[in-house]
Amino acid sequence: MSEAAEGEEEQFSTKLFGTWDVSDITFIDPSTERYINVTPVAHSMGRHAGNQFDKSEISIVERLINRLMQSEENTGKKQQTTRIVRDAFEIIHSRTDENPVQVLVRAIENASPREETVRLKYGGISVPKAVDVAPQRRVDQALKFIAEGTHKASFKTASSVEETLANQLIGAANGDVEIYAINQKEEKERVAAAAR
Repeated sequence: MSEAAEGEEEQFSTKLFGTWDVSDITFIDPSTERYINVTPVAHSMGRHAGNQFDKSEISIVERLINRLMQSEENTGKKQQTTRIVRDAFEIIHSRTDENPVQVLVRAIENASPREETVRLKYGGISVPKAVDVAPQRRVDQALKFIAEGTHKASFKTASSVEETLANQLIGAANGDVEIYAINQKEEKERVAAAAR
């Protein structure tokens, strides 16, 4: 293989969907950085299924795609969901002129709750107690909120799911409280603060 072909292959390998560069993504939250893997692979074919902690080894974009497939209508439609995410990334780039992978990372960091409540039983009485959330669970919760918000906002409306996903990610990246993911995070932290 010639040097030019190797350089071209290396350049392509750091781009998600062949377009978005993932080599210069910055992280604001140091606790979740380890669990947000930004690789250019959008389909790992289930290699993470052996252990619950291996999921942090696969691309955050693939994890978003898998989360979006968890509603009844979309189960198993990975190619369709991948196309939706790719089109949503195009919309994000045209609106914000930013790398959409960076917007996704910022949205996850902003939508991940830091505190939640658990129920403790004291002699038959159930008492809520505020606890810190583990970093991997924070990322899982943020992805869940983004997927749920996209599903709820696009269901029985005229707006396309690509447009809705782009709105959810841009709003979450900006910390907009009107967005479902940020709203859910604030609600969880508010309940936890009351249970302290």
